Amino acid sequence: MSVESLFPRLEPLLHKVQKPIQYVGGELNSTVKDWDEATVRWALMYPDAYEVGLPNQGVQILYEILNELPGTLAERTYAVWPDLEALMRAEGVPQFTVDGHRPVRAFDVLGVSFATELGYTNMLTALDLAGIPLRAAERTDEDPIVLAGGHAAFNPEPIADFLDAAVLGDGEQIVIAISEVLREWKEEGSPGGRDEVLMRLASSGGVYVPKFYDVEYHPDGRVKRVVPNRPGVPSRVFKHTVMDLDEWPYPKKPLVPLAETVHERFSVEIFRGCTRGCRFCQAGMITRPVRERSITTIGDMVEVGIKESGFSEVGLLSLSSADHSEITDVTKGLADRYEGSQIGLSLPSTRVDAFNIDLANELSRNGRRSGLTFAPEGGSERMRKVINKMVTEEDLIRTVTTAYSQGWRQVKLYFMCGLPTEEDVDVLAIADLAKRVIKAGREATGSKDIRCTVSIGGFVPKPHTPFQWAAQCDHETVDRRLRELRDAMRADKEYGRAIGYRYHDGKPSIVEGLLSRGDRRVGAVIRTVWEDGGRFDGWSEHFSYDRWMAAAERALAGEPVDVAWYTTRERDEHEVLPWDHLDAGLDREWLWQDWQDALGDVEVEDCRWTPCYDCGVCPTMGTEIQIGPTGKKLLPLTVL
Repeated sequence: MSVESLFPRLEPLLHKVQKPIQYVGGELNSTVKDWDEATVRWALMYPDAYEVGLPNQGVQILYEILNELPGTLAERTYAVWPDLEALMRAEGVPQFTVDGHRPVRAFDVLGVSFATELGYTNMLTALDLAGIPLRAAERTDEDPIVLAGGHAAFNPEPIADFLDAAVLGDGEQIVIAISEVLREWKEEGSPGGRDEVLMRLASSGGVYVPKFYDVEYHPDGRVKRVVPNRPGVPSRVFKHTVMDLDEWPYPKKPLVPLAETVHERFSVEIFRGCTRGCRFCQAGMITRPVRERSITTIGDMVEVGIKESGFSEVGLLSLSSADHSEITDVTKGLADRYEGSQIGLSLPSTRVDAFNIDLANELSRNGRRSGLTFAPEGGSERMRKVINKMVTEEDLIRTVTTAYSQGWRQVKLYFMCGLPTEEDVDVLAIADLAKRVIKAGREATGSKDIRCTVSIGGFVPKPHTPFQWAAQCDHETVDRRLRELRDAMRADKEYGRAIGYRYHDGKPSIVEGLLSRGDRRVGAVIRTVWEDGGRFDGWSEHFSYDRWMAAAERALAGEPVDVAWYTTRERDEHEVLPWDHLDAGLDREWLWQDWQDALGDVEVEDCRWTPCYDCGVCPTMGTEIQIGPTGKKLLPLTVL
């Protein structure tokens, strides 16, 4: 049966809200397929505003892959701002997709991609607006399967009560497999209802269904064990990894936004994974092994993407783009190909010790110099050893000198505050580093028109990293150190005015820490916050620390745990962590040893260029690191 568009009911509300264009859909390369011709229907959600969600690469890739499948359709939905939420509730308009403006509850799957845990309350808003029960246990066969993905899904326990399922890792192949399971089940007449299809998904070991696992606790609040509660459910759930990125050259037709978004460029992921071994970096750990796209596939993707979108900037994405084994050939080939055009290149993520004059020249060939951001992360040499960020002060000065001498006048440096073993002096060292950067830039250019922006945020220990056992620094200490750093930079009359300073206070980091390392008991906190009006917690103007703390006090009142127990407490080696049954491929003993190495200021080399360090990923997954060089070159485009 066809599902009618909600737009006739939505349109009269739009003149009453801010940025109404974000809700109208119809973007270039968007897709609206015939409802009745599809057997399996996905609503894909990025749980934030349109301007943040539309550029998300993961959602765009899955959107395109699913819509290429016969008998399958996918549409997108985003978090609505509180002004529209109030009007939708008043007028009875449910959560809708922006493509066909169809009600989310009519779809088979609501797939939610979490890049950060601070989107959890937005998911609850969407569920409630859609008319979908918040608790998975209360849903019927008329409700979609609520499926989580993204980096935060590597510990979905805090939202386990609200999820039907979660997927770890790369989504390209597993969404096709899930679609096939759903198609077969529906064509068989949906035997056994919701429970049966979830069992079919869970039995493979590739989809985590929280209801099929029981959590037991020790009297002191620690997790005792997480075990399957029915036959046929595996004790561990494994992540998915696409081994040949050249076979998945998506997005081919990038979405072009109607409203202004945070990124307006065509982005190509030039490789996935990272083996630098930064101990704080969850993304680098959970996306192992490194898998490079070939230079020719990158060139083809850029050619198609520009043609289909009209974007004038190409972002070469990865966790550390300059580490691609053929990055010089990639950037030179693309700069040659588009010389004289309006096409500009950018590396949004660039390691300090991988940037050089050749790369600088190619990135600025067409006269366009996008911002350069480097991330030393730690202010002192000792701190960088603790976090395994093997970048010396000399590396940084050499790199920024190169950038300034090639025409850049501003660089941004990113640091973290509250890292394990950190002391006041480690943070204050950032001020000295920033002054040296300005001094080097002035000497290299002979000009005082040199700027450096220091951006700093509070550190949050993440699951599946060596720091998953670490005590998080309390927000009072973080805030004090950030104030002292600000004062130290402002007090310098010679350099202070040339240094910009942006920082995030420590309170949001504590909430993120609660959500990132929490267990199922934290779900009650999230729901309480949401019921108290919590929305858009990733936005400073909407975030309320006091609301989270009050909610935690109420929701955890009968438990032997509190916010400090989840955040500022150090775990011991043998404590069962809430995510231990979710396998990212990393050996737990290796992670623990790396944590001990961190406490001893021991650095570990990048295993791309050195012998294996036995992190466990390659043997577990039956694979190996995939890097070039391929020896191929990009040729100029042939004009037909």
